[in-house]
Amino acid sequence: MSKYNFDEIINRKNTNSLKWDFAKERGKKEGILPFWVADMDFRLTNEILNPLIDKIKEGIFGYSDPKDDYYEALISWYLKHYKINIRKENIIINSSVVSSICSLIRIASKENDAILINEPVYYPFKLSILANKRKAISSDLIIEEGKYKIDFVDFENKIKNNNIKAYILCNPHNPVGRVWDKDELEKIVSICKKYNVFIISDEIHADFCYEKEFISIANFDTNYAIVSALTKTFNIPGFKIAHAIIPNEIIYDNFKNDLDKIGYSQQSIMGLVASKTAMLYGEEWLSELKDYLWNNILYVDNYLKTYLPKIKLIKPEGTYLIRLDFNEFNLTHKRLSDLIEKANLWLDDGIIFGRSGKGYQRINIATPKVNIDLMLKSLYEVFKNL
Repeated sequence: MSKYNFDEIINRKNTNSLKWDFAKERGKKEGILPFWVADMDFRLTNEILNPLIDKIKEGIFGYSDPKDDYYEALISWYLKHYKINIRKENIIINSSVVSSICSLIRIASKENDAILINEPVYYPFKLSILANKRKAISSDLIIEEGKYKIDFVDFENKIKNNNIKAYILCNPHNPVGRVWDKDELEKIVSICKKYNVFIISDEIHADFCYEKEFISIANFDTNYAIVSALTKTFNIPGFKIAHAIIPNEIIYDNFKNDLDKIGYSQQSIMGLVASKTAMLYGEEWLSELKDYLWNNILYVDNYLKTYLPKIKLIKPEGTYLIRLDFNEFNLTHKRLSDLIEKANLWLDDGIIFGRSGKGYQRINIATPKVNIDLMLKSLYEVFKNL
């Protein structure tokens, strides 16, 4: 019997929720059902919530920094969950994964240099590259035998022909949900070492792997930085706390210098409390959560195959995001967008993840099953006769 109630409906409206309260500001109609941003609709477990309440009751929220016990919790988490040893002297606590990526782009390259990504991919990668006046080059993922893969011939050619300086790896991959195999990561490392390409590995979804094991880039002998956080795992992004793991001393020092340049210093005390407490006491909640999410994925897959077989889903190996393929309907981009809006659904349009995203929609299934039902039935009513 489940200890936690993930079916609980929590009214998030009028809470300044980006997911639920900003439809009008983002060009959507009021009352639309949101399944877009990667933000879960589940209440924080009391094991994590109570220490936060205790901290609030203290009534003092001054400057804060992590003590050794925070680093010890993080090191233990990496050892237990990812089977790797990380060292305190390689860890930098900061505010977000995306800001870390921006810093590493500036450190690993110069203006007009080229950075490699694998589209369709988390769109802030490209935005971060362009915002820092670099060139974004994509080696697009391909589908073979019903599975998203890296085209390693194209991957190497893009690196060689564009003098790539850094590669942003997404593992697990958002939005396609791949958890990269050991042999795939070995090929990535081999090619990047051959051309002296620095690897920035976004591993924020590492705790959401279902039927296969997550393998970190830290398992390989290469020049890398990991950017990650517990904020996705425990749905605490509002606390703005993340970490980078950088074994290269020069890049580590340059990263610290870059933080100085933007004026970043102390961490949020609530972020420190939430993240540390989650690592110490959140495992049981996370285990049940993953079972719930996987059941949501299976439910969507079965529903589509039964009632909407033209909408295709390649089941993700990781993340709580699914990517639906509407291309069998042969619709224009505008027509598909209009139909999704007619269904009263706010999804992430596949095109924002890259040119290969045309005809796709990304859906966040980290929500009570009753909401999944509403979403699927809305799709059915609009697409059943097309």
